[in-house]
Amino acid sequence: MHTGLIALAAALLAAVLDPLLGHRISGLGLGSLNFGKTLITFARLWMVASFFGFLAIESVGAIEWVTNIAARLLPRSGTGVVAGGFSPSRRTFFQYAAALAGGLPFLAATYGFAAGRLRYTIERVDVPVANLPPELDGLRIAQLSDIHIGDYMPPHEIARAVDMANSLQPDISFVTGDFVSSEGDPLDACITELSRLRAPLGVWGCNGNHEIYAGVEEEAERLFREKGMRLLRAQSAVVEHNGARFNLLGVDYQRDHMVSGEHSGPMLREIEPMIRRDMPNFLLSHNPNSFPRAAELGIELSLAGHTHGGQVKVEIVDHSISPARLMTPFVAGLYHLPMNGQKAALYVNRGLGTFGFPVRIGVPPEITLLTLRRA
Repeated sequence: MHTGLIALAAALLAAVLDPLLGHRISGLGLGSLNFGKTLITFARLWMVASFFGFLAIESVGAIEWVTNIAARLLPRSGTGVVAGGFSPSRRTFFQYAAALAGGLPFLAATYGFAAGRLRYTIERVDVPVANLPPELDGLRIAQLSDIHIGDYMPPHEIARAVDMANSLQPDISFVTGDFVSSEGDPLDACITELSRLRAPLGVWGCNGNHEIYAGVEEEAERLFREKGMRLLRAQSAVVEHNGARFNLLGVDYQRDHMVSGEHSGPMLREIEPMIRRDMPNFLLSHNPNSFPRAAELGIELSLAGHTHGGQVKVEIVDHSISPARLMTPFVAGLYHLPMNGQKAALYVNRGLGTFGFPVRIGVPPEITLLTLRRA
């Protein structure tokens, strides 16, 4: 009996650690069987739900403790209160409240896995862009990001997102990184599906941090080229539309602390010489934290992903709570920063896939249609 419990505990621990170790544990065989994948999914959902369930129950307990203290200190009237301020009816109420509060995270996690992560939404956003020529006013951009092909993002789901993006009839399409999660994920299948994107000005992309972790930066660039697309890696290209032009730049994932080797120095250092002053500059950079540096350099529009919008968001009154706020102030949506007396713009896409925990709650996966407007 004890041996079985220890084995189950070890399997659950392995499943919980699996996303943090780049699926190396799954590679040992746990995730190769349907049972193993089911166990991993269960463990991840259980871990998240248990944590928030524990917080909810403790919160109810704290409220009960405060009310008991208040009952002892305040004058008592009526019946149902015994010595010390204890009330059986109040105790029963808090028992039910604790059970409800503890169960809600499990219901939310189940919804986030079964439905929330697959409820694709189209976000239509008008973006005012500084220095935009009149001919580029109304340019339509489709953006996808953070695909994370794998067990929870099969090719047919990517195809569904591509079809939705194509239905928007964009002038140009961008994919801002994280095609895979870890080494061994089917990069070729992901890029093959993305190659079905259709736009007169082409399909362009940049690498994310997971391409670096998986060691497939060059492979992604090669596959993009073979499929008739272009992956920009510290590169730029001039794109013409309606007789006007813009300078499109793209970079590999920009680390928040560029402190060693080829990544030393400030963010975006490698593209500084490519920035144009005779036309607007658009940047594909997976990490939204490059935005302050982009605004400083005079880049009018940045497009990013990376955050997944936190995958879980809770609205309390007029405030939203998201894990992504721990790593960036640019969680999702449209942002602006001062730029040479004007405003630089950033749009952060919430992404399609998930990483770590296959759940989305309050943060649906996104296909974006950005329409550029003169600022």
